[in-house]
Amino acid sequence: MAIKSTLQSPSPRCTCLTMVLVSLLCLSLPTRADDSSTEIEALLSQVAQSGCEFQRNGSVHSAGDAADHLRLKYRRGKRHVNSTEQFIDRLASESSWTGKAYSVICDGVERPSRDWLYEALASLRAPE
Repeated sequence: MAIKSTLQSPSPRCTCLTMVLVSLLCLSLPTRADDSSTEIEALLSQVAQSGCEFQRNGSVHSAGDAADHLRLKYRRGKRHVNSTEQFIDRLASESSWTGKAYSVICDGVERPSRDWLYEALASLRAPE
């Protein structure tokens, strides 16, 4: 004995409309990656404008050069990061070649770049 289904399949027009609405919804929602990319760029702007010096692999670099270097690392390695915190931890805090930690020298005081970057990130996120 065959069981007959009483459910009707949706009309082609209804299916098409549903697909269009879902597509528009997906396009209008910002992705986490977009948010992170914007935030990372703002963080790199802070690096460039900091006036500090950045030390990596034994060489001291200007703030602008440091920002350019970190942008290059982000461009090449962004598939490995899903957040600004991962960018700091995985790409911006140490050399991928030597494993040596980067440091920042501001007003004669040297500290790990990871600490400086997290502090800069906190100030970016702070309500004005």
